[in-house]
Amino acid sequence: MKNTQAYILQHKNRFLEELLDMLRIPSVSADPAYKGDVARTAEFVAEKLRSAGADLVEVFPTAGHPIVYGEKMIDPAKPTVLVYGHYDVQPADPLELWTSGPFEPVIKKTELHPDGAIYARGSCDDKGQVYMHIKAFEAMLAAGELPCNVKFMVEGEEEVGSVNLGSFLKEHRPRLDCDVILISDTSIIDNQTPSITVGLRGLSYVEVEVTAANRDLHSGVYGGAVANPINILSKMIASMQDENNHITIPGFYEDVLTVPAHERKAMNEAPFNEKHYMSDLGIGSVHGEAGYTTLERTSIRPTLDVNGVWGGYIGEGAKTVLPSKAFAKISMRLVPNQDPDKITDLFARHFKAIAPPSVQVEVRAHHGGLPVVTPTDTPEYQAAAKAMEQTFGKAPIPQRGGGSIPIVALFESILGVKSVLMGFGLDSDNIHSPNEHYGLFNFYKGIETIPYFYQYYSELK
Repeated sequence: MKNTQAYILQHKNRFLEELLDMLRIPSVSADPAYKGDVARTAEFVAEKLRSAGADLVEVFPTAGHPIVYGEKMIDPAKPTVLVYGHYDVQPADPLELWTSGPFEPVIKKTELHPDGAIYARGSCDDKGQVYMHIKAFEAMLAAGELPCNVKFMVEGEEEVGSVNLGSFLKEHRPRLDCDVILISDTSIIDNQTPSITVGLRGLSYVEVEVTAANRDLHSGVYGGAVANPINILSKMIASMQDENNHITIPGFYEDVLTVPAHERKAMNEAPFNEKHYMSDLGIGSVHGEAGYTTLERTSIRPTLDVNGVWGGYIGEGAKTVLPSKAFAKISMRLVPNQDPDKITDLFARHFKAIAPPSVQVEVRAHHGGLPVVTPTDTPEYQAAAKAMEQTFGKAPIPQRGGGSIPIVALFESILGVKSVLMGFGLDSDNIHSPNEHYGLFNFYKGIETIPYFYQYYSELK
């Protein structure tokens, strides 16, 4: 990979400028107002794949946002790697909390990123990490050192649940034939401690609506005699966790697998400074399910969290209104053996059961996904581990992640292929939050490392 690495070094400034151009496009998949920008980003990705040397590059329309496909088949007898990523991003709200424009990328130096970090929505999740793969691929082709076949599938709906990806996989199953799927949409422990994600939590996401009267009411005339749905919703939500932060939905923990003591011990040996963790987040103490450490709570234990709640009057000044409705969005992170459909059903039945007769309750299911655990004794994992050891100078730590990438289980069920989760972000990169950023060290380290994965995987396979 000597020539590949020389090419990367020679063109690193151009790689960065191209990424900044991509980050300037507001590809917010959740908001229809940005539909044109999402489509424009898909065309940007397709063009960069073509210029990198991919063949058969095509932008496939779906019922939602497009999927970009490209490939380079150098020899059918050689292994084939399918690179998956997404070019859509989360909404940038609340805008007033950004220190610079979310779609006006700037590079700022920080304590964790002394070489600089790119501040922009999507810089880490997942445009920056997708672009590492496109540039690594370009470098290998330009250097004549691509050792295997590579396919790309970059979608525009990951942040809204990949709702059209399943049908695309089924329709294009032969085209997507591969030996492994390579994904960079996860993080490492820190820039001195590489890690590879070997497990992800699943997800059940719901929206609830609580209705009392058939219209908003005067809080003086009706207050005290008619149910306030915000008050009731608040009590219902509060009742779903006990004093030990244990979720009270009947049957919720029924399928949760017990993690052996030796595995719990091993995961707690990973570098982690709880005082620094609290200081970075500006919190006085950690909080979570009793009997588990912070590292366990964020990886091997399920959760229930309110992601948004609204109702009534929230404008300037006062309005003495008794609202008709109250709403909340609630997500539940799931661990191996929990089924999102079952959990969604358990939640809906419980939530309706605890509602008083003075209100009506509706539960609407949004997207979900299965939890996954990937093996560490495969050529795929070993190739990723050797690649990271080559560029970081130390072997990576296998680590379970707290987030969800539902498509990993989808890939295995439809394509019959395992995934390798070789990400380069940091948990402190503010993904999904204001001031999302991605270190230049991490961006370039990814481009440097990915070619070694191809090399070692081709040798081991």
